[in-house]
Amino acid sequence: MTADIESLILEHWRHIRGRVDQIADDVSGLKHRMTSLDGAMALVKREVTFGDETDARHQVSMDTLN
Repeated sequence: MTADIESLILEHWRHIRGRVDQIADDVSGLKHRMTSLDGAMALVKREVTFGDETDARHQVSMDTLN
């Protein structure tokens, strides 16, 4: 009976370990994707800032013409 219980416990541990490894791989992949998204968002913010600066320059030019 003890051998059956030990076998069952080991089987559960192997299953848990497999799932933990799978979750660790998933988290690693998500971290890489988040890093890529952070870089893309920084680029978008720079482009928006550049657009705002261009709009401000145009407004100053229009004000000067008026």
